[in-house]
Amino acid sequence: MMNNWPLTGITVRTGRVELRWPTPEDLDALADRAVEGVHAPGFMPFFSQWTDGTPAQVAQRVLQRHWKAMASWTPEDWTLYLVVVADGQVVGSQSLGGRDFGVTREVLLTSWLALGRQGEGLGGHARAAALELAFTGLGAEQAFSVVRRGNDASQGVCRKFGFERDGSQVNAVRGEQVVSDRFRLTRSRWQAHRRIGAEVHGVADALPFFGAGAAPAAGAAPSGAAEGVPLASVLSGVRFAEESDQSAA
Repeated sequence: MMNNWPLTGITVRTGRVELRWPTPEDLDALADRAVEGVHAPGFMPFFSQWTDGTPAQVAQRVLQRHWKAMASWTPEDWTLYLVVVADGQVVGSQSLGGRDFGVTREVLLTSWLALGRQGEGLGGHARAAALELAFTGLGAEQAFSVVRRGNDASQGVCRKFGFERDGSQVNAVRGEQVVSDRFRLTRSRWQAHRRIGAEVHGVADALPFFGAGAAPAAGAAPSGAAEGVPLASVLSGVRFAEESDQSAA
C-alpha cells in the first residue's frame, strides 16, 4: 500500500472473487480482457461506447479511464475503479462513484466482466463485494445503477440484490435512441437481500478520501432521509450515466 494514497490498500473478498486497487500489471491484464471482448458485437451496453474501435484504442481507453479517475480524485467527486480477480486472473472491473458523498451517502455502481467469464456467477460475487464496500466500508445509505433495456443479465443481478426500479432515461448510443432503467437499493433492502458474504479491508485510512467519516455498523439505521426517499439526486444525472460501465454480469 502507498502511504500517501491509502486507496491502494482497499480489498474486498468473497468466496470466489477479490476486488482490489489495480497494479500496473493488473491494468495491463484488464486492458487485455477488454480487447478480448466484453459483450456481443450487436449490442452496446455502454453509454460511452468505449468498446468500439481498434484493439489498441479499446486498451488505451481502459488505461486512461483509470488514470483519469485517480488524477482527478477529490473527496467531493470521485470514482473508485477496482479490478475483479477470480482464480488468480483479472476478469473485469467494478466501480463505485460518489459526488458530495459526505452529504448524499449514495454511490453509483458500474461493472463489466470479460465475455469469456460471464455466466459463471462471478458478476454476482463482484456486485456483492461492491455493495459490502459501499454499505459496510463507506457507510453508504443508498446505491444505484443504470442498465440498458435488453441487458437482461445485468437487470437480473440488480433484482437479485434487492434493487428497485427508480425511473428510466434516454441516451444516444451508436446514433440510436436507447432507453435504460434506473435501479436503486437502500441500506435496509441490501441487508434483507444479503446472501453472499464479503470481507472489506483497508478502508479506514482511506475514508477521508471519500469525504466520509467513520462508517456505521452494518445493522445501523440510515441517518439521512426517510426510508424509500432518495437523497440528493445529483448522481442520477447524465454525466455519470454516459460514463457507465454497466455490462452483463
